Amino acid sequence: MRLRLAGAVLLSAVAYYVYLPLPSGVSEPWKLMLLDALFRSCMQASDIAHALGVCHRIHLLSQVVSWVEVIEARSCPAVHVTDSTLGGVPTRVFQPKGGKKLKRGVIYFHGGGWALCSGRMRSYDLLFRKMAEDLDAVIVSVDYRLAPWAVFPEQYYDALAASRAFLSDQVLERYSIDPERVCVSGDSAGANLAAAVTQKFALEDTMRVKFKAQALIYPVMQALDFHTPSYQQNQAVPILYRPIMARFWLQYLGADSSLEPVLLANNHSCLEESSLSAEIRSKLNWTALLPAKHRKHFQPVVKKTGSPGVVKKVPGLLDVRAAPLLAEQGVLGRTPKAYVMTCEFDVLRDDGLMYARRLQDAGVSVTSDHYEDGFHACMVFAFLPMMSSVGQRSMNNYIRWLDQNL
Repeated sequence: MRLRLAGAVLLSAVAYYVYLPLPSGVSEPWKLMLLDALFRSCMQASDIAHALGVCHRIHLLSQVVSWVEVIEARSCPAVHVTDSTLGGVPTRVFQPKGGKKLKRGVIYFHGGGWALCSGRMRSYDLLFRKMAEDLDAVIVSVDYRLAPWAVFPEQYYDALAASRAFLSDQVLERYSIDPERVCVSGDSAGANLAAAVTQKFALEDTMRVKFKAQALIYPVMQALDFHTPSYQQNQAVPILYRPIMARFWLQYLGADSSLEPVLLANNHSCLEESSLSAEIRSKLNWTALLPAKHRKHFQPVVKKTGSPGVVKKVPGLLDVRAAPLLAEQGVLGRTPKAYVMTCEFDVLRDDGLMYARRLQDAGVSVTSDHYEDGFHACMVFAFLPMMSSVGQRSMNNYIRWLDQNL
């Protein structure tokens, strides 16, 4: 009897910890709850280790991710998989066996807040094998340096170096890649890097080969407004909570973590901040850039007085290499056709939607692929054991777009 009672109490405690009220409409909520419980457990353990001075919170999280997810390069009958470097940056290359002599090529930057994950994780490995086989394409996954050991602009420089090498005649010839069919892609923080690299190359007239397409999966694009409708609506929706995104930004930009409440209150973008001109503010004015169905009932949070001077302390907040949404219209207009995936239940939804709108306004052909039941990072959960319906749909549509546009 006592054993049964103890079991019931333990089961109730687990259910209480796992259960999380989620918005109606999110895909397979119980799977998301279980996934969130795992992430929360790891993050809470890392916070405790950090507070006790055992190690940096990111170090513990990275160790857990590596232990659970990172796998060795293994070829299979359909795809040859090898570890290599591009421009001095570690990469994993997925080459389809057979098919056409000249292949399509995709260089991909993984997500993880510029601080976590790897292109050698099992979830990415499965995605890239499927892409290589279905598209008859060479997929290059880039392992750029991570925060806090590397901070902006080092991740950007790694992405730039790997991309430049990827587009070189030597590498295109080595992997039999068609120079007319190359794409840059990434998810979340990786999509941020992909967009920044695309903008940089758009300005280089001397490059013989340039990307023909950019595919951005739930991209993070700015750190001046943490009260967009999606940040307000989804601030407590897993797996990317609003405070965690602010923390990622501060780590990436090498800023003091004590500024987290300042960012979350939008005090850093107050009207007294002279560095933020009307032109800059217009580039992230969601009242004009978002359709009414996404604006809903939400109101902008613009403080008259806040914390002027933060932008001077953290100049990366206004650097287009870190915040691609702030790019000039003329630069955006020179970038290639784009695919932008967004999810309704994601704090980054409006970053992606605003970027897609600004690209369209600049004359770029844009496919905006929005998932009404999607959540952040859903596409990498297209495989077992956390296979989700929206993950499979988003992955298949992403690959279909590449097939039709590359």
